[in-house]
Amino acid sequence: MGKRYFCDYCDRSFQDNLHNRKKHLNGVQHLRAKRVWYDLFRDAAAILQEEQTKKPCRKFLQTGQCDFGSNCRFSHMTEQDLEKLSAQVQGEKRLKELQREGADIPPGTIEDWLDKRAQRLSAAQSNSALPEKPAPFQYPPGWPPVQELPPSLQAPPPGGWLVPPHLQWG
Repeated sequence: MGKRYFCDYCDRSFQDNLHNRKKHLNGVQHLRAKRVWYDLFRDAAAILQEEQTKKPCRKFLQTGQCDFGSNCRFSHMTEQDLEKLSAQVQGEKRLKELQREGADIPPGTIEDWLDKRAQRLSAAQSNSALPEKPAPFQYPPGWPPVQELPPSLQAPPPGGWLVPPHLQWG
């Protein structure tokens, strides 16, 4: 069968030899797929600048679809999309300026989310008069009855697993 070459951009494979590989890598389908892939990682400012220079696509505005898709010479962005993209670019510029000035900017991190969650839980607990009891263990919906589960998936008995004395660590 011989070696095969798989192109990640085009998601296809073919027999690997110099002629076939060169033909594929210079082909229109490969070049378009490669451009689409790299466009996914472009900077918002570059996208905005390019979209502002394009004229709106009439077919896309009329029907909501365009036969050319991402290869269309015209813009498929509405005024609202351009405004959102412009706001995103402005926000990124402000953030970069603040970072250059040395301002301490707390990033949106998991710690922020955990703090907000703790505040919500404390507020909810202060509103409830009865202390919460931990919910008993339940299997997820759709699981078979406990008798049909293998031992490795069964919940531990109420006092935990009993280990014979001769198997315990000393």
